[in-house]
Amino acid sequence: MNTKAVVLKIYGKVQGVGFRYYTQKKARDMKLNGFVQNKPDGSVYVEAEGDAGQLDLFIDWCKDGPSWARVTKVEQQFVPVLGRTDGFFIR
Repeated sequence: MNTKAVVLKIYGKVQGVGFRYYTQKKARDMKLNGFVQNKPDGSVYVEAEGDAGQLDLFIDWCKDGPSWARVTKVEQQFVPVLGRTDGFFIR
């Protein structure tokens, strides 16, 4: 399996709309590991790793999020793989 990892910072109307819940559901469905959390500046922060193809699809999903979210910007940075295998969680 070709594994990679990414850090995303997602801006817009992304808090108070179930973004973390649906991000966790999507990541778990795609068998990715990592976490999602709200940040004090109103953004959502994501660390995710797993199969490269699934991760690319996950990143694309995060650019829209759930239907009632309004994503205005996504900062994306690929990072070294940590070898997480513990699942995907909301922090």
